[in-house]
Amino acid sequence: MKKYLVGASMAVLLMAGTAYSADYAPVTDARLKSPEPQNWLMTRGNYQGWSYSSLDQINTTNVKNLVPVWAVSTGVDSGHEAPPIVNNGMMFVSTPYSQVMALDATNGNFLWRYKRKLPEGFAALHNTSRGVALYGNKVFLPALDAVLVALDAKTGKVAWEAKVEDWKDGYYMTMAPLIVKGKVLVGVAGGEFGVRGFVEAFDAETGKSAWKTYTIPAPGEPGSDTWQKPDTWKTGGASTWMTGTYDPDANVIYWGTGNGSPWFGDQRPGDNLYTSSTVALDGDTGKIVGHFQYHQNESWDWDAMNAPMVVDFQNGGGLKKGLLTPQRNGYLYWLGREAGGNISYLKSEPYVPQNVFKGIDSETGRPEVDPAHKPGTGKAAQFCPGLWGGKDWPYEAYNPKTNTVYIPSNENHCNNLEGKVEERVPGQWWTGVAIPDFHFTVDTKAGFYGELQAYDVNTGQRSWVKRYPDSMNWGSVLTTAGDLVLAGGTNDRQFRAYDAKTGDELWHFKTNSGVIAPPSTYEVNGVQYIAVASGYGVDPAFQQLLMSDLVGWNPDVPQGGVIWVFAVSK
Repeated sequence: MKKYLVGASMAVLLMAGTAYSADYAPVTDARLKSPEPQNWLMTRGNYQGWSYSSLDQINTTNVKNLVPVWAVSTGVDSGHEAPPIVNNGMMFVSTPYSQVMALDATNGNFLWRYKRKLPEGFAALHNTSRGVALYGNKVFLPALDAVLVALDAKTGKVAWEAKVEDWKDGYYMTMAPLIVKGKVLVGVAGGEFGVRGFVEAFDAETGKSAWKTYTIPAPGEPGSDTWQKPDTWKTGGASTWMTGTYDPDANVIYWGTGNGSPWFGDQRPGDNLYTSSTVALDGDTGKIVGHFQYHQNESWDWDAMNAPMVVDFQNGGGLKKGLLTPQRNGYLYWLGREAGGNISYLKSEPYVPQNVFKGIDSETGRPEVDPAHKPGTGKAAQFCPGLWGGKDWPYEAYNPKTNTVYIPSNENHCNNLEGKVEERVPGQWWTGVAIPDFHFTVDTKAGFYGELQAYDVNTGQRSWVKRYPDSMNWGSVLTTAGDLVLAGGTNDRQFRAYDAKTGDELWHFKTNSGVIAPPSTYEVNGVQYIAVASGYGVDPAFQQLLMSDLVGWNPDVPQGGVIWVFAVSK
């Protein structure tokens, strides 16, 4: 095995472009359905969204010897939220401002870089990117200005571009695409600007649109009666700003939807399907074949943007084809994958304290909402957890060896909001509340705010919890067959490894900035690597500023992106 020493092969600056010598392995449907452990071909590692690797060369015994073997600066600031994607020794990382870097995964040598020129006057609420997708010999980037870009994987040259929507109407894109049967599926952000969400599929070879499914039904379509006030459906939100998951055996896609728009439900009476829901889509046509709404008439900015993991678990004395998802509203849900794409409710349990739901119907999963904790127009109300939820977008992870789900979460925080009626101006903030008026509060006597929790998926019992007294947790989780859980997420810039069974911290490394990106792992020439992008910004940075006023935390967490790659030193 290659021997690594700290600093022995560090590459902290962008290197001159070099030719990629290895043969690039085209990404096929078969490879995506059964990805090889040595590669990391999609954002969460597999279609099911587990964020799990079966590699075990790095494990609980030797992880203490993990050292950085190379690092590369991205050259940009803002929040880095994309995992390193690796195919056949070639790494692709997207960065804020719609850029993609291609690197040799063994040494960080720079291969090519794509920098999108964004339109004059363009501005997005978040400048981040959450990843690229691979298919054939192409790399697919959803650009901030709502354009899908296909790049040649070997050269970085643009193969084609497809306009997804008009950014001037408030649409933008930050999510990583999902590849299904030769189609590139993308969703859109813009729920705070009054958009109408959708998922659209493009032919990977030509860039032509194959289908487009709106997540708010038009009049006459199923669910349209849940929008009781005329025309509110046109600007009702339900944005689709995170990547979906996929059950290839059933050919069903699961996609999460965002908050209602504006934020306050009394301005758009009704349940408002399919806001704050998981929608099930036919893998060929994109038709909605099932759904589950986590809370009706969404009024707390509790997006349900993360698609559930496709996980089978024990239920009613047998193994159930299921979906598992810790939602922003603070509840962990066990759902059923039924014939034809229907989604059934099985059970749910709070993983953080919550004061909005009086209870949840055991048959339907519909919550009984306490009106005292539901804000409205001219009506202030406190709700806990606050608008960032029990967890925000960072990914949970499922380990089939330990049969455990690992959840990056936050608690002991609330918001007190009061809405007002605002005129919608396309492309401008339109929530019913101004950005400085969030009235974010915390329990200053709580003793902790961020945490990493582990739950047995069969019993629903919490196995262990790691709490952070001086930080929120904004870190996606990676878990491996080496019985490891790897995550950043804290304001102290640490990247950590935990024992997946006990929660014991086994290793840590202080990076240049805060780690809010999902880690990934891969193997080249018999060596397993762990990779992660460090780069604080966007919501974690904003929340850090609020916490500096409330509890005295240092508001200055350094920004600037660096890709870090680690291996075990022998």
